[in-house]
Amino acid sequence: MRATPESGSQQDRPAPARQTLRERAHALRADTYALYLAVRDPRVPWYAKLLTGLVVAYALSPIDLIPDFIPLIGFLDDLVIVPGGITLAARMIPSGVLDEHRVRARELLASGGPKSWVGAVVVVTVWVLLVLVVVRWVMRARSAAGPQGAPAVPR
Repeated sequence: MRATPESGSQQDRPAPARQTLRERAHALRADTYALYLAVRDPRVPWYAKLLTGLVVAYALSPIDLIPDFIPLIGFLDDLVIVPGGITLAARMIPSGVLDEHRVRARELLASGGPKSWVGAVVVVTVWVLLVLVVVRWVMRARSAAGPQGAPAVPR
């Protein structure tokens, strides 16, 4: 069907799906920042702070559990794991507290958003330390197995 001048062309109107995705992405960003603010609130229980801190660190981390270059499942964490973690963490925080932080997060994001080099350095440092621990563990396991996977001979 051809668009008439009265109805406007398809290019003049925003695509509903694209607009919805943009709104969801903005809401996800605001919720992530609200959770970050909630972690620092003394009214939030310690177990909620622990889970929320892990979720926020993973959501803001430049390193993914599943790399994005892996076809199909590479974006799984961006589409399922992060939103699911945010939803679970949000349910653990008292609703009144989370509502306060959501309002504050939206205000701060509207005024230019947070920029924290210290936070970025902390997240990257944690990932580097985690990789070093895993590498050391693998190296110990390999040296304990002996050459070419043969069991080590007790001394």
